[in-house]
Amino acid sequence: MPRGIPNAKRDETGMRYTMFNVPLAFNPKHGTSTYMKSDSQSLWARNALRKGKGPSIEENAQDQRRGSQVIVIHPGSRFIRIGRASDVNPVTIPCVVARKSKTQVVSPERVSLVSRPRDAGEQATYADNRGLEEISEAVPREDPFHAKLAAITVSLRDRMRFYKLRVTPNATKIASTFNEQFRPEQIPEHNDYQTDWIDESCSEEILIGEKALRIGDPISSSYMVKWPIYGSNFNTRDYDSLQMTLCDLEAIIRSTLSEKLDMAPSDYKNYSVVLVIPDFYDRAYVREWVDLLVVSMGFKQICAQQESLAATYGAGISNACIVDIGATTTSIACVDEGLVLPETRMSLTMGGDDITEFLYVLLRRIKFPYRDINLNRSYDWNVLEDLKSRLCTLADGDVALNLYDFIVRRPGKLTEKYGLRAYDEIILAPMCLFEPRVIEFERKRENFHPISYNVSEEIIGHQGDYVTNAMVISTQHLMPVPQPSPPEPLTTPQNSLSVADTELENPPPMIVESDMQPMDVDSTSASVPLTDVVNEVIDVEDDSKAHLLQPQVSQPAQAQSASSTPSFPGGYAIDVCFEASKLPLDVAIFNSARAAGGDEKIRKYLQAVLVIGGTSLIPGMAHALESRLQAIATPLVPNMEKVQIIPPPKEVDPRVLAWKGAAVLGKMDSVSELWVTPSDWDIFGMRALKERCFYL
Repeated sequence: MPRGIPNAKRDETGMRYTMFNVPLAFNPKHGTSTYMKSDSQSLWARNALRKGKGPSIEENAQDQRRGSQVIVIHPGSRFIRIGRASDVNPVTIPCVVARKSKTQVVSPERVSLVSRPRDAGEQATYADNRGLEEISEAVPREDPFHAKLAAITVSLRDRMRFYKLRVTPNATKIASTFNEQFRPEQIPEHNDYQTDWIDESCSEEILIGEKALRIGDPISSSYMVKWPIYGSNFNTRDYDSLQMTLCDLEAIIRSTLSEKLDMAPSDYKNYSVVLVIPDFYDRAYVREWVDLLVVSMGFKQICAQQESLAATYGAGISNACIVDIGATTTSIACVDEGLVLPETRMSLTMGGDDITEFLYVLLRRIKFPYRDINLNRSYDWNVLEDLKSRLCTLADGDVALNLYDFIVRRPGKLTEKYGLRAYDEIILAPMCLFEPRVIEFERKRENFHPISYNVSEEIIGHQGDYVTNAMVISTQHLMPVPQPSPPEPLTTPQNSLSVADTELENPPPMIVESDMQPMDVDSTSASVPLTDVVNEVIDVEDDSKAHLLQPQVSQPAQAQSASSTPSFPGGYAIDVCFEASKLPLDVAIFNSARAAGGDEKIRKYLQAVLVIGGTSLIPGMAHALESRLQAIATPLVPNMEKVQIIPPPKEVDPRVLAWKGAAVLGKMDSVSELWVTPSDWDIFGMRALKERCFYL
């Protein structure tokens, strides 16, 4: 082979995407040209030069507000926020679509987000006639729900005892007796605000947002109600086709732009789009969104921005640990001087919907007076959402036997006013974020299928960001212990020395175990059986050593896993991303800051924690996070000062803080270097976003 030509790497798989013979890379030592050796010769520089030579008509044609030609879109699993960058607040609409079906509509089976008592007839018997001290002692063994609830209750009692708060005896029995005997009050039509319900007479083919939630009975009206987005990805459980998902999202955006912003489809070519994407994003999710906005809808150009970075723009800070608690997903990431640290990103599969359903389970235990409630109906779900926003608190001093009222509006019936007495249910419900053992994580991910990747992206290769350092730190105690190799016969003295050296080089990980003890996840939530795997903590700092880890299993499981190899992302023996998503909120925040670096970084980010999202509006959330983070960080971080939760700017709703930050970016002059045009997207694809948006 001639000198200078590199050796061609042989393809051992025997499978190719094409029969075309790819030529070898050109040796740069043989070339004398300066082509593509400077930034001025790139496509981005040529486009900027071409744009500078062209007539600047848009800015000088009329005196427009800065950002009036930029549309900011922040999609979420419960709401989607759309508006111009020059607007003060966005238009917030439910991200739901109802389509008329020609076939019979079948009621979808609801997925339970939290654990429930097995016997519905004995939901309240556990708490009745029991003293508060008996909860931790006499736990029924037949139902695991009671054991999980008792653990949360004991944690609450310990906090109340620490703050010297009085506990009301027999409060649960008093509340149950009142709720069981309460009868609702009917409000006449002339004294009540009437909801315009949609029934069988509606002939519209598609209903979007609030209209879709005002359908009285979707089954009798032949409407299929679906939510296109779940968590930080598309809802592949309810949709069989990705194109149907994108079609519904396009319908939501077009309807909002037309009705709320008075924007015709012919004007899309004059508007730029800033798309807010999740911190821990799926490349296929971002690719389909950009393809929808740029190619299908024909917008002028697009820029993608991560939620944590947008939140720092909205809050006016440069360094913070951003905690975004959404409806179904909680995202955590640290931002350093305008850059999201990729190794600090974590995604927890719990949010405000889990609090709502757990509140429903707790209220049913104390004889909830509205006994016909069904979470499959949108108006009943709104009743619980209203109760959650008014009742739930994380302030320990608010626990008292109080009386509340709520309104129930149902189609075809008079409005009813109910009374409700509750005790610690209002604080136990949001405490599931810190005690997630009641959340059914395995059930949540059932029937989801991954989005297929583009073949060209697989050839180019995409970033392996499915497992971050924060996730590895969070699941170290679940990693299987490397199985020691069987000792060889001591035939020579050299063998005996090598065995001794091996024992000295691999001491038992007792120090690491004590270091990780405060951050251990509840052993019941681990998917690794305790009978098969020895529960020890090992240090996996180097990803290259991950494939060397073999589980130390018991004798029956050893033969089964002898030939198996790790098939999870990152080459780990467990699903690190899924196991890390089960962490309590306070532990996940600490591990995210821990992944940023040493003790100085931990102190830096724990003193600047910004909580956004709808769940952050729960009273007492800041103090609950501060006290729990302080208890974790003080014994582990030297010279740890007080943990601080940064409040959002005055008169700024934390639910729209990320949108406002993206709007700030859309009005900056530097955003001109981040735009990706349709021609750039057609040539480069996802590479265009990666090169233009340096934080992706």
